[in-house]
Amino acid sequence: MEERISVSVFGLGHVGAALAAACLRAGFNVVGADISNEVAQYAAKGRTHVIESHVEEAFRKGLKSKRFSATTDLTQASKMTQIKVVTVPISIINGSSDLSAIEDASNKIAKGLKRGDLVSVNSSVPIGTTEEIVLPILEKESGLKVEQDFFLVYSPERVYEGRAVKDIEENYPALVSGIGSKSLRMGVKFYSRLAKKGVIKINNVKTAEAEKLIEGVYRDVNIALANELAKICEKVGIDFWEVRKAANSQPFSHLHKSGTGVGGACIPVYPIFLLETAGKNKVMLDMVKLGRTINNFMPKHCVEAATQLLQKAGKSINEAKAAVLGLAFRGGVDDTRLSPSYDVINELLKLGCKVRVHDPLVKEDSNLPVSVTLTNKLEEAVKDADMIIVSTDHAQYKSLSEKKLSQHAGKPLVVYDGRGILDRNKFKDAFFTGVGRP
Repeated sequence: MEERISVSVFGLGHVGAALAAACLRAGFNVVGADISNEVAQYAAKGRTHVIESHVEEAFRKGLKSKRFSATTDLTQASKMTQIKVVTVPISIINGSSDLSAIEDASNKIAKGLKRGDLVSVNSSVPIGTTEEIVLPILEKESGLKVEQDFFLVYSPERVYEGRAVKDIEENYPALVSGIGSKSLRMGVKFYSRLAKKGVIKINNVKTAEAEKLIEGVYRDVNIALANELAKICEKVGIDFWEVRKAANSQPFSHLHKSGTGVGGACIPVYPIFLLETAGKNKVMLDMVKLGRTINNFMPKHCVEAATQLLQKAGKSINEAKAAVLGLAFRGGVDDTRLSPSYDVINELLKLGCKVRVHDPLVKEDSNLPVSVTLTNKLEEAVKDADMIIVSTDHAQYKSLSEKKLSQHAGKPLVVYDGRGILDRNKFKDAFFTGVGRP
């Protein structure tokens, strides 16, 4: 490949922004394409709306060296570049996958597709999407033929939010599958420039699509198992977290963490994609479906346990002031997509509570009910609170103590740890419990 070959990245979210940064760091010219004016304008100024290490630095250096630009014109981005990387999100609407974003991106890429170009789909998609949705659009709208005029690969993103660039470059090998041998060869050549751990060739595109979904389903089902075990531990007076630590000292045990629920745009979504495919093929995936049901119920379970603790402290649930700590779907990120904290909040509102939310990273959120206050100041969130629920495992919460919270919260102090991150020895005189706690 030429030293200064150009790459366009379609969708500048957590995955796309990180991939654009990795391409810049590998020496490519990069065009970032996003339908959001705000996102594109941020990128054009060397900034990003997501919290990802190395991204803004790479954008600024790229702008300075005139190797990076950003646009909302997806077709123009396709025309300007030889490699097109698709990272647009596939969302869930009414329990089914919504492919409109990838269909639209494919249509616009096709209008700028040229002979010799490589298209790489990186979005997590239902099995068959690349061959049955993306490929027909590319061929029809461009008038070109795959393997003859252009090349098409699927390479599943494998990043953990907050360290995405490092994951791409250092932590994992890239997985690459091609529509044909020529496409595979082009894809391997490209991703070998990005991934220091090399490339694993996958025999066919559907296998690569399935691999990504099954990674997520494995985690979802195992989190559900942890949640079930946590519930029985609560009932019989056992500390799940002590059990987990002891069990995982055995190399064949990999008990996951229990918690208020499973959020983000990945783990709760992939089982739905897989269940869709199973339904079309008349295959029953009972464990996958049950895992989703268990994890979806956890916000309600945790709120019920928290309110029982409140009543034990002699307080009424009606009009109680509840402080929910954490709106992001997990610690260390500002991503609130499908966060279980929303369900925790809604369960509290149903009970008549007045809710305040604290998050150190989420500055604003239009999805919260108008009656709910969001703040970045912990003391403001817990001021006069009748109960405090830790819903996200932000690092800032791990050092919380009875001494610190009692300075602002109501008396007696009531704390429910929905993530198993607090030291119960720091809450000896408080009403304290949590998920998986006796």
